[in-house]
Amino acid sequence: MIYRDDITNLRGDIEEKVGQRIIVKGTLGRSKFFEKEATLEKAYPNLFVVKYDKEEGNATYSYTDVLTRTIDLQIFDGENYCSIVPPKVEIPRKIRNELLQDALENLG
Repeated sequence: MIYRDDITNLRGDIEEKVGQRIIVKGTLGRSKFFEKEATLEKAYPNLFVVKYDKEEGNATYSYTDVLTRTIDLQIFDGENYCSIVPPKVEIPRKIRNELLQDALENLG
């Protein structure tokens, strides 16, 4: 679930990075993917603009696109590119159920 604070924090992070080099990764559907280099151009309250290299133009994305992992935004930190949102951690169902059961027992 995405909370308002998540969007606010991401917006702040992206606003700080305006002007920096990025890589945008995403899907085009049916097992087709894209990866393009760009620059963070502008940040607005509900979306941000990236300018692609090689005269491909601009594109706009919403902050929820990043949080739902529709796109992966990787920022250049001076040495490497790293994702602005940490990778999603999958907890196996069995362990998740055990954790839930333990939490319920501790409440009662």
